[in-house]
This record gives sequence, structure tokens and C-alpha cells, in this order.
Amino acid sequence: MSSGSVSKTILILEIKGKSKLTFELKRHLSPRTVGSILRSLPLSGNAHQLGTSILYLETPIDSGIERARKEFKKGDVAFFPTAGSVCFFTKDAEPGKTMTPVGKILSSIEILNDVKPGDVFSIYAETG
Repeated sequence: MSSGSVSKTILILEIKGKSKLTFELKRHLSPRTVGSILRSLPLSGNAHQLGTSILYLETPIDSGIERARKEFKKGDVAFFPTAGSVCFFTKDAEPGKTMTPVGKILSSIEILNDVKPGDVFSIYAETG
């Protein structure tokens, strides 16, 4: 399935000056939220950490909860509506907060283990 698919969109998460990984947003998981994220691209800002299993990027996106979940697996991508954040799970987690599932990391997740405070995340569409 190509990145131009209606149901899946391949995006890049770049850790400025360090590395990149690919992930996909899956429209069938949460159509309204995924649409809001795609319309807001590109996104950029400081990387933040929540516990030992979640890295996230705060965004200006305002979207309510959709298909709420409280358990996530390593490699999941979710949207945390109360903070307007796109979250990347580096380990299986139950964050205690309700989030909207939006996608999955496709490439090596291990590069997220090297993210430090002050690093900058950029999310944008894959080109080419």
C-alpha cells in the first residue's frame, strides 16, 4: 500500500540533527483525529518525555477523544487530546490517561531511546 492511500499515510518523525524514523497514520483507527493531524502538517517542536515509555510532541491541534484507549503497545502512535500531543510509545504502557490511537511506528524504534531533553521533533509527509 502506498503513502498515497486513503486509509494509511506514511509520515517521517525527524529528531533534528540526529535521525529519522517512519510511521503511519491509519485513518480507520480514528478518522477525525488522523484528518486533523494530516491537515496540520508539518509539525515541529521540543521532544518531551512522559515516564519511561512515551515521547511526545505538543501541537496546536484541538481534537476531542475518539475511540479512547488506555493501553498501548511498543510502537503505537496516539494522540493525547487534553494536551494536543502526538505520542510515540517506546514500550508497552498503560499511561493512566485516555488517548486516541492513530498509528504505528514502521522503522527502528530504538532511535527514540537516544532522545534527550531539548531535542526537536519534526513530523512531515514522506516525499518521493
